[in-house]
This record gives sequence, C-alpha cells and structure tokens, in this order.
Amino acid sequence: MEDAYVRSVSEVLDFFGVDSTKGLSDSQVLQHARLYGKNGASFWKLVFKQFDDLLVKILIAAALVSFVLALINGETGLAAFLEPSVILLILAANAAVGVITETNAEKALEELRAYQADIATVLRNGCFSILPATELVPGDIVEVSVGSKIPADMRMIEMLTDQLRVDQAILTGESCSVEKDLESTKATNAVYQDKTNILFSGTVVVAGRARAVVVGVGASTAMGSIRDSMLRTDDEVTPLKKKLDEFGTFLAKVIAGICILVWIVNIGHFRDPSHGGFLRGAIHYFKIAVALAVAAIPEGLPAVVTTCLALGTKRMARLNAIVRSLPSVETLGCTTVICSDKTGTLTTNMMSVAKICVVNSVQNGPAIAEFGVTGTTYAPEGFIFDSTGIQLEFPAQLPCLLHIAMCSALCNESLLQYNPDNGNYEKIGESTEVALRVLAEKVGLPGFDSMPSALNMLSKHERASYCNHYWENQFKKVSVLEFSRDRKMMSVLCSHKQTDIMFSKGAPESIIARCRNILCNSDGSTVPLTATLRAELESRFNSFAGKETLRCLALALKIMPMGQQTLSIDDEKDLTFIGLVGMLDPPREEVRNAILSCMTAGIRVIVVTGDNKSTAESVCRKIGAFDHLVDYVGHSYTAAEFEELPAMQQTVALQRMALFTRVEPSHKRMLVEALQNQNEVVAMTGDGVNDAPALKKADIGIAMGSGTAVAKSASDMVLADDNFATIVAAVAEGRAIYNNTKQFIRYMISSNIGEVVCIFVAAVLGIPDTLAPVQLLWVNLVTDGLPATAIGFNRQDSDVMKAKPRKVGEAVVTGWLFFRYLVIGAYVGLATVAGFIWWFVYSETGPRLPYAELMNFDTCSTRETTYPCSIFEDRHPSTVSMTVLVVVEMFNALNNLSENQSLLVIPPWSNLWLVASIILTMLLHILILYVPPLSILFSVTPLSWDEWTVILYLSFPVIIIDEVLKFFSRNSNGIRFNFRFRRFDGLPKKELRDK
Repeated sequence: MEDAYVRSVSEVLDFFGVDSTKGLSDSQVLQHARLYGKNGASFWKLVFKQFDDLLVKILIAAALVSFVLALINGETGLAAFLEPSVILLILAANAAVGVITETNAEKALEELRAYQADIATVLRNGCFSILPATELVPGDIVEVSVGSKIPADMRMIEMLTDQLRVDQAILTGESCSVEKDLESTKATNAVYQDKTNILFSGTVVVAGRARAVVVGVGASTAMGSIRDSMLRTDDEVTPLKKKLDEFGTFLAKVIAGICILVWIVNIGHFRDPSHGGFLRGAIHYFKIAVALAVAAIPEGLPAVVTTCLALGTKRMARLNAIVRSLPSVETLGCTTVICSDKTGTLTTNMMSVAKICVVNSVQNGPAIAEFGVTGTTYAPEGFIFDSTGIQLEFPAQLPCLLHIAMCSALCNESLLQYNPDNGNYEKIGESTEVALRVLAEKVGLPGFDSMPSALNMLSKHERASYCNHYWENQFKKVSVLEFSRDRKMMSVLCSHKQTDIMFSKGAPESIIARCRNILCNSDGSTVPLTATLRAELESRFNSFAGKETLRCLALALKIMPMGQQTLSIDDEKDLTFIGLVGMLDPPREEVRNAILSCMTAGIRVIVVTGDNKSTAESVCRKIGAFDHLVDYVGHSYTAAEFEELPAMQQTVALQRMALFTRVEPSHKRMLVEALQNQNEVVAMTGDGVNDAPALKKADIGIAMGSGTAVAKSASDMVLADDNFATIVAAVAEGRAIYNNTKQFIRYMISSNIGEVVCIFVAAVLGIPDTLAPVQLLWVNLVTDGLPATAIGFNRQDSDVMKAKPRKVGEAVVTGWLFFRYLVIGAYVGLATVAGFIWWFVYSETGPRLPYAELMNFDTCSTRETTYPCSIFEDRHPSTVSMTVLVVVEMFNALNNLSENQSLLVIPPWSNLWLVASIILTMLLHILILYVPPLSILFSVTPLSWDEWTVILYLSFPVIIIDEVLKFFSRNSNGIRFNFRFRRFDGLPKKELRDK
C-alpha cells in the first residue's frame, strides 16, 4: 500500500480487512502472504552466471565440435560421447562450485543479519505474541515502544503515550528524532520527513509507545527500495576478471592460429591411404586440431580460480571478514587507499570513563584531585588510580567517588547486560550513560573491606549491574526530569531513609553554573563554591575537552524537602558539585600495528569521520595515523575546508590527506570518485543507508556488521567485528590469493603449452599421434585440476605486506613470465615427444625402428617392411608419452610453490595439500594404467620398471630448468626480458614487475 500516509486510520484498516483490537486471523495471514508475495534470489540466474566466461564458452564450442566430428567420422556410442561428456561434466562441476560459494556468501550475510534481532510484538487472533520480523505480512497490527527497531513500514493507528519519537537517521541522515502522529499527510510529493504517520522499517523508537498496521514488507519498504536500487547498479569488473578475460582473448587468437597452422601443415597427408580418402584425411587432421585446442585451453582454470577465491573467502570469514562478492577478494590486493570510519572501526565504539576530577579539599587553597580509570569496554573490569599512578584499593571509601557512583547509577536510563551467546557485555541506551553504569561497577560498594575484588566471585550475568542494582534498591526513584537541549542536563529525585535527594548530570557548563556548594573528597564536607574554585573547575573542564578531547559530564546533588513527589526546572539550582568525569571512545589496541602495516605495504589510510577536527586528530595521534607527519597542515581537512579549495589545490590535498572530518555521507562518494580519478584503488567503510552510494562506488565497499542491511547489500565485504585491523588482514589475504592465483595460472598454462608443443611437434615431424584426445582430457581435467587447486593453499609469503600495491593495469602474465611459460612448456612438450620416439627407436621392448621409418608410418601399408604395420597401433608409446606428461607436470607443480623462491628455501612440505594432491594424482594415473577396464577406455597399457626409469629421467629436468629461471628472476638487474606483444591485450605493453 503505497499511499497509506494520505489515508485515514479507518481507510487503511478497511483496506487490509483487519480489526485493530484483534489483528489478523491465521487464514488472513496465509492469504496476505500469497497476495503480497515474498522476495527470493533467482537460483538459475546464479547458475547461468557461472557460464558467462570466455574460456568456458570456447570449451563448450570445442565439446560440440568434438561431438559433431565424432558423428561425421561414423563413431557411435561411448566413443562419440566420451570427450564432450567429460568436458561438459567438468563445466558442470565448475558451475556447481561457483553457485555453492556465492550462495554460501549470501547465507553468511543472512547469519550476520540475525544479530540484528529483528522481532516484532504482533497482534493476531486477538492475542499479542513475539514473532520474527520476517514473518510479518501487510495488515499485521504491531506494537512498538522505546528501543524497538521498526520491523516493517507501518501506518500509525493508535498512540499509547503522549508522544512517539523515532530516530530516522539511517534513512534520512538527519540526526534529530522525528515526532509521529496519527493525522493523514496532506503534502503533495511527500518526502520521508513529511510522512509523520508512517514508521519506516529499520528506524528506532526513542520515546513513547504506539500501535501501527503493517503496510509494506521486504522490497516494498522504503529501505527495500533503496537496497534494490543499489543491487541493480552494475558491478565494476575486477582487475583479475579483466585480466583473465584479456588472457582468454589472447589464448583464443593463438589457439585459432595454431589449429589452422596444424591443419595446413598436414594438407599433404590428407590423401594418405591410411585415412581412406581426401575428405576423411581432412576430418582426421581437423580432429587433431580440435584436440590441440582442447589441450591449449586451460579448462580447469575457471573452476580453480573460483575454488581459490572461495578458499580465500573461508579464510577471511575466520578473520571476521564476510565476502559477498568472490572477485572482490582479489581486488583487495590492489588497494592503494583505505578510507576508514573512525567510530567503531578505529575505536571500540564503547564510551568509557577515562578520568575523574573532584575537589579534594579547600584547606590551603584549591586542591583539585584527578583519578585515572582503566578498562576500555563495557565490561565492568578496570581499576581507579590516583594522580601519582597508585591504584586505589577501596575507591568507594572516598566521598566524592562514592557519590559519583550513586549519581551514575541513579541518574541513568540505560541498561548494561551480559550476552552469553557472544560472550560480551552489551548496552541498551545511550553510550555515555552506559559508561557511567560501568564506572559505578568499577568504584564498587562502601563498607566492605574486600570491595571491589569480591565482585569477581559473581557470575558475569550478576556482575554486569550488581552495584547499580544495589544503589537502585537503596534509593527509590520518585520523579525524573528528562534531558532537554536548552537545559543540557537531566535530574532524578530519589528517596532514601527519610531523606530525599536529587541527583543531576549534564554538560559541565550547565551544571557548574547551577552549583552553589561543592563536596570535598578528603572528608566529605560541603563547602561553598567560590569564584576561584569555579575558575579552577572550568580550567580542568577545558583541559579535558580541549587538549585531551574527552567528552565531559558534571555530576551534582541536592537535598530536597521531605515528601516532594515531582521535579521542576526551578529545582535545578543551588546544587552541590560532586565531580567531573571525562570519557572517550578508546582506540582499538590492534589498530596501531595495522596502520603501521598499511604504511609498510604502501597503502594510505584516510580517516573519514563526522566528528569534530580536534577529537579526530587526537584519535589519529593515538593510533599512529599521524606518526609519519611533522605537522598536520595539509593533511587534515574538514569537508567545508576541502570544498573551499581551488580545484588544483584539491588535487594536491587528496594526495596528502590523512584525515577528513565533519563529513556527511555525500562527501564520502565525492571522496571516492576524486581518488579514483587519480587512479587510486579505494576501499571505503560505511554503515548507514546514506553510505550505500559510496560503498557501491568504491572498488571495495566494506560494510560494518553492526550497520544497516542496505549498506551491507551495497558492499563487497562485511566486517563482522567492525574492526580496522580486519580490513588490513583481508588486504594481506587478498594479496596472497592473487599470488596463488598467478601461481596456478602459471602452472596450468605452462603445462598446457607443453601439450600444444607435443601435438604440434608430432604433426610437424610427421610421426604418429603421440596422445589420443581422451588421453589429453585425462591429463587436463584430472592431473591439472588437483595440483592446481592445491596451489591455492600455498602459505602466505612473510613479506606479502612489504611490497607496494600492484597496479590495476598490471597484466596477470608479464613478458618475462610468459617467456618462462614458453621455456617450461617447450620442455614439457619435447619431453613428451621424446618419450614417444624413445619407445619406437631405443626401447628394448619396442620395435627399434630407424627414425626414418617412424616418419613414414602412414605409407607402411603401401610398401614392404621388415615389421608389421600394426606396430603403430601399439598402446605402449602413447602410454609412455602420457605418463611423461603426467609426471613432468607433477614436478612442474612443485615449481609453483613460489614464483621466485627456490625449492631449497620453500620445500615441498610447506604445502602438504600439494604433496597430497600429487600423490593422489599419481595413484589415479597408476589406476588407469593397471586396471583393465580403465586402461582400455583410455587406450593405455601397463609399463615396465625400465620404462618408468626413462620417464623419470625425462621429467625431472623441468625442476632444474625452472630453478635457473627463478635465479634470473631474483637477480634481474643484469638481465631483463621485456616482450612487447602489440597484437594481444593479454600481455603487458611496457612494464615489468620488479622481483
């Protein structure tokens, strides 16, 4: 119902056919669920997405051509279907992996949303019950009260208190709460702020209680429409995806060229008698060309890339970084700038009292005493120290600290509780008030020699508010005078043993101005507040708020006449000053090292906050964000200061900026765009609905686990713990994943180049086919796949965060790397052909033919020979070739434990998964050699020990060759290879990465 805000209460209730006193019946709930539908992700859309890849499309085409050629050639049954079936099976497996990993990422996000605890108090069948918000349907009657998160878009129908106020900041960005009413809205083109009778999903009730009828759920809510518009935004193609597509285009061109070349080279053999005619000869060599294409295309690559990224997401999930988009894992490795929120990301987002200021005594002049308080979370764990650094054993024995604890517990509307599910102490209410509750727990109770250590004997649930409950039991609350913006304070009237006391707390300037007396900490006496004392207190307050950037509150009390039942503003005068408390949102302990790690890795951190400049600069000093700066001029800007700069100066400022303050959500998007225009790869954090455009625009949008669902939907990654250090760990993981991706691409491509060389050389030399197409598929899809996947488990290099970020335009395969591919590939191919020729020419169990006879095998039937022509159909030579290819690729897999480090430095057992995959691959290969049904299927035969010895001799040199190439890579100053392939986009044009 889109126009509920212009209709009356009765019209809305009639539209849904609901009685406001009874709610919906069970049958109506089912009917409305069917009528208004439910949202769901398209499974088939995910499936088809997995096939949207150039390499995959080429392979599907190869499978179809292979099938058609088999039919043309007269093959039927298993022979015709085997090759294309194996290809399509591996593609199906790849699609399954992709769907499962992307679905798991969404499930992880759903689990995270469960922490939001979206429940609703619903009236159904005349009874109220508490249900998950996901079960609401339009027409449900819902009751909301202070602290409730609105579970759906709802039209107000009944006020249960004088007023209802709602915080709509996550929707509108306005920090002031909005007063709601029952009246219809008359405004045309009404915006959210005008719809004062509508409660919007995800907003929070801050005052009052009311009932409302649900008018929109899911995508039909204001939040849902924003989220859906963000999801419809096209995602940027990630650097790795872009480079793999370029490389796929390059491979397609090369493969097409080589296939045509092989076919042309063999035109002279089309009429050979062994083929039975020109057309059949042409088809035979075309099949070889297709086999060559199958050999050249790394069909396992899409599956292995997806698997490697999925492994990365699992590792990152353990680091509290939940990845929503698989390719974004790799993009993290390119990140050059991290724009991080301050509150909750760099800090704990848990206000805690750090300093207390009281008047010790007025004897011998004003004597202000300061105390330090430890503990930076909501846990009631910490100690109080005097100005000399000595811990107070019994803080509650000091009069001012005792009364500060009383006032903190009583002049307070928040709650502190222990959540056993996540093992944390949690707040309900304002952070500053919860900080006072925690302070009361740290002070302890008077009259017990073992205080406050005895409190540690309690369970965590009891400990959360033990002292607060003690004071609430000792004092009966009679009346509360709420906080208001003009007074900047609140007061509570309490009764205790025939004494009525008013406790007050508020802004220091407001409280001190209303004080006449002061409580002394040395003896508990009350003395007049003189002008000198007032000036001294104001000086300390300015020091706390200015130099130390603490948020300050002053506490006071007043003895009231007996029997008074209410409080008025006139009562808030002639107060007795108790003390001043300074609190802060403390920086996370691990952030300093994380920022240092970023600097070492060449990643710039820009702190982005809506806080004021001095407070933010103080936090930046504490976390080390300014350690590399002599002064802050030119490095710290407010949004207003930045916007006033001329365009040229803005460009310079962006290159130096470390802190951006007084920021609104629109400034975040502007910052992202400006940095991207300078070719930076930007990671941006955010948590509100208004942050969604900036998160979507950023190369890596990082939402907070405590943030809104819309922010999470717009992001690439969600931080379950809201911690900056997690971002840095994720960047390191992204770099490691990219390195591993490069390694298995190198492994697969160099192996496949070997297969191309093998078939091409055999065709050029005119010797029989060294490998049957089904044998090539076996090598590609089984022996390549397992070790390539295991390479994804390579350990993260110890110096992964010491290298500068790689450039987004840097090719996956550089000129020097491609040269290494060619050298290794050429050896793999030549070794395979050598094994084939060895069996015919030199093997004691072979025919020992002259090499010239081998080259003229196709004319055997037309001339007299000393050997039977059937010798060319023996399965031994192709079995030796195939086994050489398998073994040499296993040795080549060991080469890929590191791009440049020797096997002497990084031994095979550093990646036990790779060792296990090599053993498993060899066992599978031995299985097809020695088990008859499989050996017939793959056209192979058992090998003797002498044949295995030759295979090892031919295979092992690949390690020696790569060790030499690695040596040149590590010492590349003297020798530099720079290939310029002008025709192919997949290779670099100018740059080489320094090794």
